[in-house]
Amino acid sequence: MKLGIVIYSNDSETVWNAFRFGNLALVTGDEVKVFLIGKGVELESIETTSFNVTEQLQTFVGSGGKIFACSTCLEIRQLKASEMYTVAGIKELYDIVKESDKVIAF
Repeated sequence: MKLGIVIYSNDSETVWNAFRFGNLALVTGDEVKVFLIGKGVELESIETTSFNVTEQLQTFVGSGGKIFACSTCLEIRQLKASEMYTVAGIKELYDIVKESDKVIAF
């Protein structure tokens, strides 16, 4: 199955759970793409002692998951691109939604 995950939250527990879900899907053999939009592009600055977002993120990328981040949302927040994801536009979000069998948003 092709799964699209849209993350628009900067809540550490929410993002941690989104990547736990994505990691499970990858382990079962699904193709998973994540699109970060809005507050979701703040991904790398929301680590807490209770929710190890970085660990889940690294597992996701290491298992073949693909991450895209909204270029406009990064610019608005004056954030620099990361090697963990591809900077993308709304067209790439549309493509992910269009090609996915299922889409879930966090």
